[in-house]
Amino acid sequence: VQRENFDVGAQINALSNNNHSIGGICSFVGLVRDFQHDKNDARRVNALTLEHYPGMTEKKLQEIEDIARQKWELEDVLIIHRFGRMEPGENIVLVVTASPHRKAAFESCEFLMDFLKTQAPFWKLEEDQTGEGQWVDARESDDDALKKWQDR
Repeated sequence: VQRENFDVGAQINALSNNNHSIGGICSFVGLVRDFQHDKNDARRVNALTLEHYPGMTEKKLQEIEDIARQKWELEDVLIIHRFGRMEPGENIVLVVTASPHRKAAFESCEFLMDFLKTQAPFWKLEEDQTGEGQWVDARESDDDALKKWQDR
């Protein structure tokens, strides 16, 4: 959990450096977009501010990672999540999973993102072009995505 931006390529290279047990790496990079949930909404996003609860956030991210490591054979996992004010195009989150096999890398990366979207204690405030801010509510589609992991 950090305020600073990150270099995706450098992070992936550091994770995989000289680990020849890794057969596949899967990554997801979340970016700040310039529109709200509906592209047809007239309001454009000028900035996104993410707030979190220090201590609790890191603990929850570790719990989510631990669950992924129990479910899949993973060589390594990296989760970087930013907080603070960010503008469209900036990185928000990076999730990288490395495994001897691609299926585990793909599934665990998707699992981690589904859990982060619904379980990690972050709060989003979208600022429109007028400077007005609006808190982003949880989305039903994110909850639905998480449900598919309950039977696995």
